[in-house]
Amino acid sequence: MAVDLFAGIPVNDYAAALAWYERLLGSPPTFVASDTEAVWELAEHRSVAIEQRPEHAGHAMHTIFVDDFDARVAQIADRGLEPTKRETYPNGVRKATYHDPDGNEIDFGGAPL
Repeated sequence: MAVDLFAGIPVNDYAAALAWYERLLGSPPTFVASDTEAVWELAEHRSVAIEQRPEHAGHAMHTIFVDDFDARVAQIADRGLEPTKRETYPNGVRKATYHDPDGNEIDFGGAPL
């Protein structure tokens, strides 16, 4: 069975969110669906999207698990964003948490060293 993931992130100010997510994800969106929605394909069949929906903004919580955790966090820092929190779980899994301008939580996770 094939599975596609399309994770939505409601935002208040589309233009501000678009600029912030371009910095976080390191590129412009893969495509712009409308004047208030943009989509980034992170991997085949796995996308995140921002959409201007002020009544729901600030409530998203997504974790993106990557195999290049340290490099990814460093690249994001080079683009001017720092995690609001960093954690290492007892099993060694690492997580860096970022909050967009609306308070949505976007985490990057990485395997133990």
